[in-house]
Amino acid sequence: MSSTEIEELVAKGLAALDHGHNHLALVCFERAASIEKSPVINSCLAFCNASVRRQFAEAIPLCREALALEPAATLHYLNLGRVLVLAGQRREAVDIFRQGLQIERDPRLIEELNRLGARKPRVFQSLERNHPLNRIFGLVLSKLGLR
Repeated sequence: MSSTEIEELVAKGLAALDHGHNHLALVCFERAASIEKSPVINSCLAFCNASVRRQFAEAIPLCREALALEPAATLHYLNLGRVLVLAGQRREAVDIFRQGLQIERDPRLIEELNRLGARKPRVFQSLERNHPLNRIFGLVLSKLGLR
């Protein structure tokens, strides 16, 4: 197969993921992975395996490896976070989504955080979340658009 065919498989797999067709995406990424290994293919294949086959133990290290190879690609943060959510590791998933947002404001990461109902970090970490200083400063910073 040529590189254009692999690119077509990856594009078709990404489109399938965007539309929630994880089984179709799994077929595309498995086929692409049998021909060529890349961080994007591995990351997406790991998410598909986790969502379709529930293979979390294999998916998490594969996503982390892809993230280590391409730390500036928000797709890897998205896939790792989604795998962690599926594996029941919600808190760690929120941290991964936030790390991805520090790289780039990807709307998919924001959507995942909104879906999880993730809270913003406390203004004063040493104080409890419901402490009046955290509540007041959090509201003020949000109104000013600084948070």
